[in-house]
Amino acid sequence: MVELASQYGRYGDRLITGMLRNEDWQANHKRIERLWRREGLKVPHKQPKRSRLWLNDGSCVRLRPSYVDHVWSCDFMQDRRADGRSFRRLTLIDEYSRKYLSTDVVRRLTREDVLERLSDLFVRRGVPAYIRSDHVRSSRPVR
Repeated sequence: MVELASQYGRYGDRLITGMLRNEDWQANHKRIERLWRREGLKVPHKQPKRSRLWLNDGSCVRLRPSYVDHVWSCDFMQDRRADGRSFRRLTLIDEYSRKYLSTDVVRRLTREDVLERLSDLFVRRGVPAYIRSDHVRSSRPVR
């Protein structure tokens, strides 16, 4: 069992049990599982897949900001108060300087509210090159 576990590192006790049965061992799965634990054998965790940095059209997904007002992040959150009433929060930050541009906490947040806040920031700070949101697949340039 230990030899098979070291040879096939990603196989667990169930697959090793099947392999031992194919080699005409007369042991049920509970005994193999008990011996597996006694020997201290474990299956290593799978490494997470790394996501690629580009799309098929060649555009970059993770745009790194290189100056102030290059990339803004927009995030929407919803939570409940202790009395059960919900509220929503819109947060806008500049990714280069990590400075909060705006935080709005309201009971209802409509798209008109978001557009009003963005247009106000465009007038005060200028239009950024990109706005990133968790509701959009990739960063898109502002036109």
